[in-house]
Amino acid sequence: MSRKFVPILAAAAIALIAAGPTMNAVAASQKAVGAGDDWPAVGGGFDETGYSRLAQIDAANAGKLGLAWSLDLPGEVTLEATPLEVGGVVYFTGSYAKVYAVDAATGKQLWTYDPEVWKHHPDKMHFSFGANRGMAYENGKVFAAALDGRIFALDAKTGKELWIAESIPPGAFNISTGAPRVMNGKVIIGNGGADFGARGFVTAFDANTGRQLWRFYTVPGTPDQNRGDPAMEAAAKSWGANFTAATGGGGTVWNGITFDPELNRVYIGAGNAGPYDPQKRDPAGGDDLYTSSIVALDADTGKYIWHYQENPRDSWDYKATPNIVTATLTIDGKPRDVILHAPTNGFLYVIDRRTGKVISAGGTTVITWAKGIDLKTGRPIEEPDIRYETGLTKIWPGTVGGHNWQAMSFSPKTGLVYIPVQQIGARFSREGGSENAFNVMGLMLEPIVEQEGDGHGYLVAWNPVTQQQAWRVRHKGLWNGGTLATAGGLVFQGTADGFLRAFDGVTGKEVWKFDAGLGIIGAPISYSLGGRQYVSVLVGYGGTTSAYGHFMDMGYKYGLQPRRLLTFALDGKQSLPASPPPNFVVSALDDPDYKLVEADVQAGRALSIRCAACHGVGLQATGTPGPDLRESAIALNLDSFSTLLKTGALIERGMPRFDMLSDDEIRQLHAYVRAKAREALGKRAKEANAPMPRM
Repeated sequence: MSRKFVPILAAAAIALIAAGPTMNAVAASQKAVGAGDDWPAVGGGFDETGYSRLAQIDAANAGKLGLAWSLDLPGEVTLEATPLEVGGVVYFTGSYAKVYAVDAATGKQLWTYDPEVWKHHPDKMHFSFGANRGMAYENGKVFAAALDGRIFALDAKTGKELWIAESIPPGAFNISTGAPRVMNGKVIIGNGGADFGARGFVTAFDANTGRQLWRFYTVPGTPDQNRGDPAMEAAAKSWGANFTAATGGGGTVWNGITFDPELNRVYIGAGNAGPYDPQKRDPAGGDDLYTSSIVALDADTGKYIWHYQENPRDSWDYKATPNIVTATLTIDGKPRDVILHAPTNGFLYVIDRRTGKVISAGGTTVITWAKGIDLKTGRPIEEPDIRYETGLTKIWPGTVGGHNWQAMSFSPKTGLVYIPVQQIGARFSREGGSENAFNVMGLMLEPIVEQEGDGHGYLVAWNPVTQQQAWRVRHKGLWNGGTLATAGGLVFQGTADGFLRAFDGVTGKEVWKFDAGLGIIGAPISYSLGGRQYVSVLVGYGGTTSAYGHFMDMGYKYGLQPRRLLTFALDGKQSLPASPPPNFVVSALDDPDYKLVEADVQAGRALSIRCAACHGVGLQATGTPGPDLRESAIALNLDSFSTLLKTGALIERGMPRFDMLSDDEIRQLHAYVRAKAREALGKRAKEANAPMPRM
């Protein structure tokens, strides 16, 4: 396949103004963009721009930024949430949706609330990277969703539980890791699970009572369920005759949700199709709506208004789940109300938010699956043989995406979008793969680093009007944090190598950095108290990193580097205790008297997919959310290992019970752990090219 490097412009011509960035800003409609003194929503405001109108901190004085206060968070592992700040209180969620309220001026913890998923739905603990992406605020209440799908409302002052509701029907194996959004007295939440074929949907509740108001499914159900629902009947026509609701279909809405108060609409980003392989999912089907789509719904009723599908018949785990930004741009000399969206497929789309029609699209990373976007039809101009028709297929971007859930931001001051970009490919096959391959419902997929620039993350400043790159900064690590843009002309981003950085929004020059001692993946926020501007960010590298250990390992060790909330201001004087430095040495344990049985090792290797979300594919751990099993004293002994798996003794710390495993399976899994430990010690040959067994 041909190589395509940025910028990749839309295939059809479109007349766009080519003025400088500041002339491409939000049109002169005087609409307030982003957040002011408070930061009341995940994206700052309803528009999800990740923009702060505060300007006290700028490129000239950013060098004076210092730590105002910090809060250690013992017991947390992965911190992906974007905090909120309202009325002098910072609110955020931890790894399993534990809610914290903290004094925004001092860092004093005010209250906490733990939904205790391990107690209520312990089976849901199996389907998580140990991460939650945040919460919502409205009228003195805060809202969050637990991993098991329970959505709850708390009194913002006291943390008292006001109501709790189930957002996932009984029997469905969906989970929730995303932040709810509020919509004028309603709260909406989606869920995950498309990777294993779950059926996607969003649910809206009354913010005062928790009463369910409406639900919208992103893929069709049974003919009886679809009948009378125009949106589901239309979607069903895009799936083949062999598709059944039991297949699931995917399309889960686990992150991107944006409320548009002007039009009273909500835009949802539907995830990948599931299973990934279209021959297993829908062999005679078509586009498979509404997977990999943005769907506009009426906020009051949940009724379908329009959709735009970014990847028809998705076959690569591509998803429309990254944050959905609304803005008003000057295009062809006229103001246009648009959506700015950078899904995982590598393009940055500008979409008319009134009609759902694509206006333009440009490629922000290496893209080999498509030549561009046909602006007449809105469909991608696909390369041939990209659905593994001829066997093993390589695709850029890979499944981790050109841009994933880490929020991009938009500055009306510079007119630029600031996107956390990854560059990495993937190899797909219906046959075997190396030990780095995932077996996802019968399809083998494996991250690959082959092209120049692969294996790195980038901060990309992109002009959405001209669809051209303004500047790009290359990071050491692949998996970096979301971005914050400010009226002070700055862009803040945390990075995998453990720094919070500030860049000049126009030039990309780094003007400040702070060593946080651990990688950052959530987005920073900014707020003002007593005339002083603060910047705050959660520090807690992890989540998806465990599944990409060979490419996202930054040398952090389980339980060593503290998880924290850090807050900065001009002339901040606090110091941060030093964290243990990165260490890439695997201090594996071994019992020399233990005799490996090769058949057990290979059987255990197939079973280890159950451990990958926490302990890494091929047991290549990244320090979170679980420890490196090769270094674990519990995993050294079969009896202690078996007891832990059967009893769930550490379930409160995120380690679920595996009582579905037989004694033989536990013995085989233990043999694989012991084999990998000896491999790390150089006592056993590395099996990088051995085929991954099929499940």
